[in-house]
Amino acid sequence: MSVKKVRDEVHQKCTRCNLCVKQCGFLQKYGNPGNIADAIGLDGKSFAEMPFECSLCSLCEIKCPAKLAPAEMFLEMRRDAVSNGVADFSRQKALLNYERRGVSNRYSYFALPKNCETIFFPGCTLAGLRPKQTFRLFKCLKDYVPNLGIVLHCCCKPSHDLGRTGAFEKFSRKMGQYLERNAIKKILVACPGCYKIFKNYYSRSVQIETVYEIMSQNRFPVSKKISGSVCVHDPCVVRHEDGIHDSVRHLVEATGLNLFKMNHERKNTLCCGEGGAVNFVNPELSQNWSALRAKESEGQKIITYCAGCINRLNKFHSVSHVLDLVFEPQAALAGKIKTSRPPMTYLNRLFLKYWLKKSFKI
Repeated sequence: MSVKKVRDEVHQKCTRCNLCVKQCGFLQKYGNPGNIADAIGLDGKSFAEMPFECSLCSLCEIKCPAKLAPAEMFLEMRRDAVSNGVADFSRQKALLNYERRGVSNRYSYFALPKNCETIFFPGCTLAGLRPKQTFRLFKCLKDYVPNLGIVLHCCCKPSHDLGRTGAFEKFSRKMGQYLERNAIKKILVACPGCYKIFKNYYSRSVQIETVYEIMSQNRFPVSKKISGSVCVHDPCVVRHEDGIHDSVRHLVEATGLNLFKMNHERKNTLCCGEGGAVNFVNPELSQNWSALRAKESEGQKIITYCAGCINRLNKFHSVSHVLDLVFEPQAALAGKIKTSRPPMTYLNRLFLKYWLKKSFKI
């Protein structure tokens, strides 16, 4: 979809009601989507910076009475800025270096046992922050899928969201060819961002499912029951996925915990502040999202299922991954799960790769 096509749709259908503006600091700064669409130049050069301040979280879509998807317009504007050569990624250098390492031979690992039709794709961040939990999860999943394979790689969502279409399409072609060549029929993902990428670009050829759905369906055993109350933060990239929302909540409640409901959750969830890589270009907007999410928890511990969201929200509130809760419930609830920071996260990924290599040799 071109900038012109999505711009014309927003221009024609936006009622300028400002319901989306009330929910979003980005739109409060730049105006409602209709007015922004009116101002878009044909070359997009006057908007080389602005679209990169949108978190692409799509909360505006949920609030729009005209059922518009303004985030698609801002993503197309990013792509247009890249194609016109006016996008400056000097501030996102660390993110792109992170992605580049994720697809490198050093950090990648592809292991398919005989008759493998299903692979586990944990994603970069979970593998780096929680390598032991990732390895434990893989071994547990093998109880349900004996011939389960694993792929340590990056889904290249950073390039996708930054509008670097050429870089992303190069990756997606290679991944698509790999899946077809090895007759893979299902991908189990742990990262919501990876889920969105695979669902949007690969679901015609393979089935995409989260590990949380598999765990919930198979009544994943909890090591020890605990008591208390927590709230669940749903990553904005899966705001439309009711099955994932339900599965995570089933896993939380299976530990014995009660659920505290926040004002924004499930399809109405808020961005954690990391969406769209906004933190690299407008830290204030990013921090406002994070602070609002922390405020809505009203002091309750937050459980989420995105390692990236935890990275962002932990600066404002106590947050744990649902896998921490499943494998080490007491430590997770007490906030005693230790996670690493770069460069240790890269070493963790190498450790995980080493453990996996040993397990496949047995």
